[in-house]
Amino acid sequence: MQIDRVTFTFTGQIPRESFAEFAQHRASRLSITLTTVMQNDAVAKLQVIGQRDLVDAFEMALSLGPQDCIVHKVTRQADNPAKGEET
Repeated sequence: MQIDRVTFTFTGQIPRESFAEFAQHRASRLSITLTTVMQNDAVAKLQVIGQRDLVDAFEMALSLGPQDCIVHKVTRQADNPAKGEET
């Protein structure tokens, strides 16, 4: 199983409270670790650690966002694989 550590930067119209709640809910459902690096109503920078396929699913879910958000751009930065990447 490949474990990835990735930092995503989401930009657009992303109300802080609803986007943060949505991100935390999705991370929990996907069993990935979420850390909010920085967030305001235009930018959210989030670091996630988890199984590669689940990290990909998290990116897709957040790019669609909650109903009151419009994500214009997603930037993905690999932050070197987390320890134990192959099991």
